Amino acid sequence: MHFPPGLVGVAVLSGLVATCATALLTASARRRVGPYRQAHVLLAAAAGIALLSLLVGVTAVLVASHHWAHHQGQRTGWATVIAAGTALSALALGGALLRLPGAVAAPAATARLLLDGLSMATALWFVGWVLFSEPTRLLGAATPVACVPILLATVSAALTTGLVLIIVLRAAPPRRRLALLGAGVTAVTCGGLGLAAGLCQAGPAMALAGAAVLAMGLLAAAVAVHRVDRPGQVDVDLIRRDGEYAFVPMFAMAASAMYHLLEGGRFDVFGIVAGSVEGFALVARQYLALNDVRAYAGRLAEREAHFRELAHTDPLTGLANRRGLLRALHRCAEADVPCVLLGLDLDGFKNVNDMRGHDVGDAVLAEVGRRLRGNLRPGDLAARLGGDEFAVLMHGGADADRVAERLLGVLGRPYEGPDGPVFLSVSIGLAGHCGEPDVELLLRHADLALRYAKQRGKNRIERYDAAYDQLLRRRTMLEHELRGAIERNELRLAFQPVASLPSVRPVGAEALLRWHHPELGNVRPDEFIPLAEECGMIAKLGAWVLHQACYQLSRWLADGHDVWVSVNVSPRELHAPEYVVQVADALRAHHVPPQRLVLEVTEHAVATDLDELIRRLTALRLTGVRIALDDFGAGYSSLGQLRRLPIDILKIDHSLVAEHEPVRPVGRDGPAFAPMVDIVMRLGHQLGLEVIAEGVTTPTELAAVVAAGCRFGQGALFGWGVPAEHLEAMLEAATSPGARPAPLP
Repeated sequence: MHFPPGLVGVAVLSGLVATCATALLTASARRRVGPYRQAHVLLAAAAGIALLSLLVGVTAVLVASHHWAHHQGQRTGWATVIAAGTALSALALGGALLRLPGAVAAPAATARLLLDGLSMATALWFVGWVLFSEPTRLLGAATPVACVPILLATVSAALTTGLVLIIVLRAAPPRRRLALLGAGVTAVTCGGLGLAAGLCQAGPAMALAGAAVLAMGLLAAAVAVHRVDRPGQVDVDLIRRDGEYAFVPMFAMAASAMYHLLEGGRFDVFGIVAGSVEGFALVARQYLALNDVRAYAGRLAEREAHFRELAHTDPLTGLANRRGLLRALHRCAEADVPCVLLGLDLDGFKNVNDMRGHDVGDAVLAEVGRRLRGNLRPGDLAARLGGDEFAVLMHGGADADRVAERLLGVLGRPYEGPDGPVFLSVSIGLAGHCGEPDVELLLRHADLALRYAKQRGKNRIERYDAAYDQLLRRRTMLEHELRGAIERNELRLAFQPVASLPSVRPVGAEALLRWHHPELGNVRPDEFIPLAEECGMIAKLGAWVLHQACYQLSRWLADGHDVWVSVNVSPRELHAPEYVVQVADALRAHHVPPQRLVLEVTEHAVATDLDELIRRLTALRLTGVRIALDDFGAGYSSLGQLRRLPIDILKIDHSLVAEHEPVRPVGRDGPAFAPMVDIVMRLGHQLGLEVIAEGVTTPTELAAVVAAGCRFGQGALFGWGVPAEHLEAMLEAATSPGARPAPLP
């Protein structure tokens, strides 16, 4: 048989194109690096096998062209070689497709992808079998008969085409280059099928046409992957909608089978095998999908449990948070299990944040969490409620006191920091169920016990007592009523006289605040003054006292009384920037000479911030008022601090005045005297200060302070705090004819 020159040209051109494409794919594989280099190596290997199959097939066609009909056995052998090469090439191409980015994200996803490709391939093969077999015989007389090379090449082409369709359909946009690669892969296997079919039965034209298609497929694949970037991203996520692909091949097979039966066709072993493979692929695919759904649901459940646990956990310390503590408390209440709740609060933690920074504060809180976890019994729960407040829930309660004592010591140990150790103490409130378990009541009792522990000096343990409720109710009522006490005219001033010694004549007075409530009666100052400081009312009360004292002093001065008045100043008032202006305004409003007003500062103010205190006192002295250091000797101020303070008067604490036995002078005659008062007197005179002895209650104490040289005294012996009119009567008596004038400090 003589071939036209055109067919020979097609054969030569196909070989040249395939060779160039294989060279391009090989060069691309050599320059690739990274995890996707294997895909390009497989493409190059598949191209080499396909090129070899093409060359063998074209050579066989040209050799057998003169005696085509007499070389059927030889041609079938060559067709078998080409079909085997096509199968190997298809296998390599499928492996390359599966090595694309995202295609092998997980083994289960890869298996699902292969099963979908198998379903599509089986449907394609079955539809082709229906169309090309009896009775349809789409190609008519040119329809090839059953041949092993054709069957092998057909299966390879169908499998490759099915896998390409699934991968391209699931690729993330843009997917033009991936579609071009898929078309090239499909063309390579279909060209191999055409080449094998032409050699086996269909003739040289079919064989050369298959060779041309194979060559063009290799060229398309080379063009798709010659760039450095990846050809596409395959998405096989279970969440995405990919179930519709399972219906398409099944519908195609059902329609083809119905058509085949209507046309009078019969199903042989190939049709039965194809249907069985399709059913197996679909069942296996759904089984894997169901397993994936179950695994996904399990992961969701684990994440939900994890996030639920996070919602009950403090992120800084790893302890339970308030929600987690409430959950544990409710569980105890539902199970009717007796439990004890410990409320813990770090004393002075705010200073750590202010002085060391919040990073150090967070490190301290984390260490507190570790110490709590390491010192609890199994089954007990530690929680951080917020800020520096913690809680411990103990089941049972027999060891509650022992555990609380241990925590008091453990949490009171130093905390190492980058700038040195941090020292803190802890206050603990302890409460247990009384009768029926009540979560809210238990929380309230523990909080009350904790507040009581802090009020009683901190760094201690307090167990809840029913009396705390009464104290809290009274405290709450006092705070509420105190806010309107000034407007309701429930406050008044009492004046305790300061006497000149030894004449015992009143020369001054200390203004003392008193509160008489219509329902509560007389409320003690030591009860409502600290409450006013805590709730922020002290500045308002102090301003009222200052104006009332200046008003009364101005009246006494106008009546001709030579007297002065002292007013107590709290540390909170003293450190307020506007307090100096308030004092000056009060003096100016009531026309009071500044030296007639004395501001008394307690030693407690000295212990807070000495430098700031000195600046405030200096500013006050510039207004002309006198400054007195009250309760001197109570233990706060030192001699060095006393020398730096801008003060005018020392008021000796009554604890120094009320000594058990006055001391007789050694080696000389004279009355017994109080040695501590004598020391303070000498110190005051050396510093240029006047000294007032407080708390003089008996004639013996009076004699002792007089013998020590003290010129002024204050105490019950000279009178308690009395209304202004009573003190005015005392002043009138002191200025009556015959009374001796008294010096002004």
